[in-house]
Amino acid sequence: MFAADRTAQRKRKLSAAAVADVPLSLDVCRAMARGWSEQLDGRKRLPAIWAFVAATVQAYIEASGRQPSTIPTAANLSVAVTYKLDAAAAGLAHTLGRAAADLPIESAAFQLSACYTAMLPQDLRSAWGAFYTPPALTQRLMDLATEAGVYWQTARVLDPACGGGAFLLPVALKMQGELAHLPATKLLGHFAKHLAGFEIDPFAAQLTQTWLEIAFSEVVADAGTAFPTVVRVCDSLQEPVSGKRFDLVIGNPPYGRQKVGPELRQRFARSLYGHANLYGMFTDLALQWAREGGVVAYLTPTGFLAGEYFKALRSLLAKDAPPIAIDFITERRGVFDDVLQETLLAAYRRGGVAQNPSVHYLSVNGTAAVTHAGTFALPADRAAPWMAPRTPTDMALVDALEKLPARLVDWGYQVSTGPLVWNRFKDQFRTKSSRDTLPVIWAEAVTADGRFIFRAEKRNHAPYFKPRACDEWLTVSAPCVLLQRTTSKEQARRLIAAELPASFIASHGGVIVENHLNMVKPTGPRPKVSPALVAAVLNSQIADRAFRCISGSVAVSAFELEALPLPVAEKLAPIATLIDRGADRATLDQNIESIFLEGK
Repeated sequence: MFAADRTAQRKRKLSAAAVADVPLSLDVCRAMARGWSEQLDGRKRLPAIWAFVAATVQAYIEASGRQPSTIPTAANLSVAVTYKLDAAAAGLAHTLGRAAADLPIESAAFQLSACYTAMLPQDLRSAWGAFYTPPALTQRLMDLATEAGVYWQTARVLDPACGGGAFLLPVALKMQGELAHLPATKLLGHFAKHLAGFEIDPFAAQLTQTWLEIAFSEVVADAGTAFPTVVRVCDSLQEPVSGKRFDLVIGNPPYGRQKVGPELRQRFARSLYGHANLYGMFTDLALQWAREGGVVAYLTPTGFLAGEYFKALRSLLAKDAPPIAIDFITERRGVFDDVLQETLLAAYRRGGVAQNPSVHYLSVNGTAAVTHAGTFALPADRAAPWMAPRTPTDMALVDALEKLPARLVDWGYQVSTGPLVWNRFKDQFRTKSSRDTLPVIWAEAVTADGRFIFRAEKRNHAPYFKPRACDEWLTVSAPCVLLQRTTSKEQARRLIAAELPASFIASHGGVIVENHLNMVKPTGPRPKVSPALVAAVLNSQIADRAFRCISGSVAVSAFELEALPLPVAEKLAPIATLIDRGADRATLDQNIESIFLEGK
């Protein structure tokens, strides 16, 4: 084993406490760098960012004692840069690079590569979906791949969105550890045949190649040959699938809605329904590149578990690459802080037989703490939402939910979104009531404790609306249940509902419901349960827990609400009696939970 590699291994064995402490100062430096970049002229910002990151990498190389002559791409980072940093920016870059040199190389690569994405203009960051992966999550995803049967001595591995080297670098180090007997020349030859990455951002691609060259500089020196070029600059979604497939496709694919042309829509037709999302297409792409029996290990948002636009993707995965294991990231201090979506890690096997995937819950705070939560069964309807326990206490609940036969439609209800999109009707709002106005029901009318209060307290929220003759479709004239559509990922409850009283509607001749509310409306004149009972069930703790086992998004969608497993209406007669008697929330919760857990 080479001396520098032994040093690198010792650094990787730093205590979790030590690793957790150092990035705090790096976070401050990164925030300063981001602030500096935001002050730059738009045309100069990207070249300035490149220059800054190149300077941090150069400072890291010097501070870590590596041999610059064996790291040609590091020189290329600087050669490609035309922007000259001022003294303050150069000093900050130098500080960042030297501080990162005290970390294991995987952590250093993450810290400096994450600095690059933090500095990117928001439009570019969104277009590229550039959010790099902390080492603790990378390691956990590699563990899932190992548990799925990936044999690192022979595995061919692809990261189709490899910017920053968050996965290719640890994978290469893992391969080296498994192939310690190989001489330097053969190890580099192994990398050339078994390691590959695609990246759309040329600078990020070069950064990945640079980190590999830094990590294996002593190997390169001993072999007397350059580190192989394993990163290809390309649009992964446009890249034709050819040649030998991979044993493992691993990564943190970009995410966000994407407009796709006819060619891309045709290529990914089997996994698309309605809007296209980048990570959904990258998941399909991974299946295209993985060999039969190969593993896909991805870090993605959780939205595909239940969202309507992902039902084709769920069908594809259930049929062609059923999940083996899923980890839900529950506590995530310092992890994807500016990402609204909840996230998960998952391993799938292409051509595998559907089984009950294992579920873990992952708390990340410098290191990853893993807790087993149970298993879940894929639904018989492949397009249906996947119900999975989100905490260890949810296993019994998921078992019961799988047995509950009813849905809202069986109770006589359907879900739709409030029809009023306020900024399309700005000139029709009024601050005072008149004979030709109707009340506007905004999201704040539904209180956190499940009450309806007519109010319009937020900015731009007027209490009344003057409909025109062509606006009849906006008017709601029948009793229903209102439910907030948008919640935060850390909010105590996801389901916040209130009955819209029939008396309020009657007194005003109708209402206008704004778009940030869902409406649970009767499908006929005599639903099997009352709106008050629907509201009580949706506001219960057990229904909220059940919904979280389905929903993977901070938005409460009509599709997911209509998929929520429920008891048959006849079982709810005792709850209706309790409501009529004015029972408190705790009593209602206790009795509703008992009915849910019966699984009937």
